[in-house]
Amino acid sequence: MDTGLYRIELTGLARLVRLAGISGGFSGDPEKPEPEKARIFRAGFVWFPVALAIGFGAWVMLSGYSSKPAEGEPAINITLDGSMVNPPATPGEVTAAAEMAPVNGLKISSQSWQRGGLGSKALVTFTLRNGNGYPVKDIEISCAFARRDGSHLTDRRRIIHDTVKNNGRKTFARLHVGFVNVNADRAKCSLVTASRV
Repeated sequence: MDTGLYRIELTGLARLVRLAGISGGFSGDPEKPEPEKARIFRAGFVWFPVALAIGFGAWVMLSGYSSKPAEGEPAINITLDGSMVNPPATPGEVTAAAEMAPVNGLKISSQSWQRGGLGSKALVTFTLRNGNGYPVKDIEISCAFARRDGSHLTDRRRIIHDTVKNNGRKTFARLHVGFVNVNADRAKCSLVTASRV
């Protein structure tokens, strides 16, 4: 028993395709001969990758990806008249800036560690000496943990929000630096950064 509804659906679809300008392979589409349709279809395949490449290039340029300086390169801003806002530093200026860093005047004189909290917490005890002529605060330390054979396990960082006076020392006892592996046997802490008060 055939009602003929499939012909109505296909005819309506063919009209929609013709209105949209898409070439299809419908039998009710007598407007264009088959070779011309194939040529239009092939031309669409040629232009699609070109349009895709242009769109990708525009996206990269508008997203600012290409304007970011490479890692390790200083950012240089140039004004409209061609002058530099922050010219690159000379090697002497870089050395002077490194010498003035507050962390360079700090030193860990003695350190030890132990486990706490069912063996998963690392509690570090160390004495910090400040050789700077000014007090420092927000001292960041990094502790590297290793197995008994010396193979590296993990690193933990901690910022100490305390002040160490100028030309003074301060002992931090049982400072929790983080959770460590149960196989950790050794710890070595070093200074990362500090802020001048």
